[in-house]
Amino acid sequence: MTGVFVVGIFSLMILKTCELISIFLLIFVSGMYWGPWLALSRSMRTFEPDIFLSIAHRMDKNMAQVMTFLVPISLVAAVPVLVLSFSQRPVTFYLGLVGLSLFLITLFVTLLIEVPIVKKIRGWELSSLPNNWQELRDRWGAFHYFRIIPSIVGLALFLIGAIF
Repeated sequence: MTGVFVVGIFSLMILKTCELISIFLLIFVSGMYWGPWLALSRSMRTFEPDIFLSIAHRMDKNMAQVMTFLVPISLVAAVPVLVLSFSQRPVTFYLGLVGLSLFLITLFVTLLIEVPIVKKIRGWELSSLPNNWQELRDRWGAFHYFRIIPSIVGLALFLIGAIF
């Protein structure tokens, strides 16, 4: 009986460690979506073209490399939580599965909508702004919601699964 208890405690410690790592990384991902939106993206429509380009180019340089590394690592870190909780903690498993699915939505929005727009903006100069630059800027800003909301809800589900 003592051996079963020790194994149970050990497996719970491993699960909790994996949850902590996963949640920690997902907090960074959510923060990378939430922070720029809160600080700048809500105001992008008010900036003159030169200011907009300066900010967009700087955000791209500052965030692209970090997110290219951080998002995949955070998604992979969520997998052990699902594996370890599958048979022993079904609530944790299902909340984590839905949470991971929501983060996958943010990844698809990023790769299919946001990144292609950023790649276009990357090549823009003040003298070569396309006629529809404001439309693309607004589309870029509008799709931030499709990353912020799922990431916050997904993070909350991971936290609820870890706590309860």
